[in-house]
Amino acid sequence: MDTFEEINVKGFADEFIDPTLDLFDEIEKLKKEKNAVILAHYYQEPDIQDIADYIGDSLGLSQQAAKTDADIIVFAGVHFMAETAKILSPSKKVLLPDIKAGCSLADSCPPHLFRKFKEQYPDHMVITYVNCTAELKAMSDIVCTSSNAVGIVESLPKDQKIIFGPDKNLGAYVAKKTGRDLVLWNGACMVHEIFSREKITKLKERHPGAKLLAHPECEEAILQMADYIGSTTGILNYASKNEDKEFIVATESGIIHQMEKENPGKTFIPAPPNNNCACNDCPHMKRNTLEKLYLCLKNEMPEISVPQDIIEKAVKPIERMLEISASLGL
Repeated sequence: MDTFEEINVKGFADEFIDPTLDLFDEIEKLKKEKNAVILAHYYQEPDIQDIADYIGDSLGLSQQAAKTDADIIVFAGVHFMAETAKILSPSKKVLLPDIKAGCSLADSCPPHLFRKFKEQYPDHMVITYVNCTAELKAMSDIVCTSSNAVGIVESLPKDQKIIFGPDKNLGAYVAKKTGRDLVLWNGACMVHEIFSREKITKLKERHPGAKLLAHPECEEAILQMADYIGSTTGILNYASKNEDKEFIVATESGIIHQMEKENPGKTFIPAPPNNNCACNDCPHMKRNTLEKLYLCLKNEMPEISVPQDIIEKAVKPIERMLEISASLGL
């Protein structure tokens, strides 16, 4: 019997889309017909961002979708994001335009290996970055985001021993900011690890007034150079509020579309990677296309499912994060 993924790939690969169709118009019709909402992460291609009902960070999007009365959530992002949406909206149908849109960071922390890692530190609390699988969230005490990770760690007693995963760069940043000795899982995001310090230095020489904005998933060498370190939403807000006119952006280049839309008089330059590409695109994020989004909504597949026991376990550390964040005003 074919696996779900094989069925999905076969079905979509052979389906013909009339090239005369106005996909924006067709997607809008399908949204109304099916009572669907489209979520797009900042790293999606511009067309998908422009058709989306909500644009933002992964957790914020899932929270937004949970508040709507939509029957269907189409998450234009990667697999773990759609899982998070399902965890927070278990009664809604959650779709992902391309089932193969994975995540190098989530993949760097297989749950069965993390379970063994966790067993080595039985007296440690587990804090996991939201960019991980549902199964990993279910093994956690608290989930965090890049914007509240520091605050959450600081809210815990100083003698509380902590495992932080799966991103070692975010973990190292949090450890440095808090002065805490965290046990880090050795995982990373392929996009945020590829920035070249040497090329950024040369770029800053050509643009001496440009501010370097970096995501905390970047390596320490890049963060040391940054004028601002923050989440994708934080980077976007900083660029909008700051009076400078030029910015070098050290995160996935998809965010530049929103930055340019919100700041027409400013210049945004993608930070150069340590390879021959012109910018940093996440190959997993970019698997989603407008055509796949249309087919996904039309056929209501591929659908993301999460086992009920995992949902029940994974929602608790997310709720604890939200409680801590609310109490701290994060």
